Amino acid sequence: MFKRGFKSWCERFATDKRQELGLSSSDPLDARLLAENLGIKVWTPHDVPGLTQEHLNILLHNDGKTASDWSAVTLIVEDIKLVILNSSHSLGRQSSDLMHELSHLILDHQSQEMNASSEGVLMLSAYEKDQEDEADWLSGCLLLPREALVSIMKQRLDLTIAASDFRVSMSMLKYRMSMTGVARQYTY
Repeated sequence: MFKRGFKSWCERFATDKRQELGLSSSDPLDARLLAENLGIKVWTPHDVPGLTQEHLNILLHNDGKTASDWSAVTLIVEDIKLVILNSSHSLGRQSSDLMHELSHLILDHQSQEMNASSEGVLMLSAYEKDQEDEADWLSGCLLLPREALVSIMKQRLDLTIAASDFRVSMSMLKYRMSMTGVARQYTY
């Protein structure tokens, strides 16, 4: 259960960020563009210094049947915030994973587990369930705000093309359509 007004705040935040970035409230928002706007670096394992090809093969295993199951890791080194994405996943999943990690940082969530290296690198690894739920909701709003969903339905866009345009999976698009009530409000 979210705090009263949380869902409305998320929609306003998603709209405000789009305006700040010169986008309309129904334009797709690239998660990497938002990360850059927030001053958060985004890497893949290929960008991590010192990883061997053997490490990369393990971290990025994806034979089409089984893929490595980690999605993203957030690191904080002094004032630098960095998200490392699993680049073996689909672009839609990477977009969703990055937006989820950005949402934790936007909402200033505090990780339950935090590991620190001897060099002072903090790796945030787990959040409480209510924080995960909040990050899920905010990331969904950032990727697909209600106005964008209404625009998709009013224009009668092909949902497969809309999912591709917004860099989300079809399941994310259907979830947001359902949870916002847009699917019931507008039908083809």
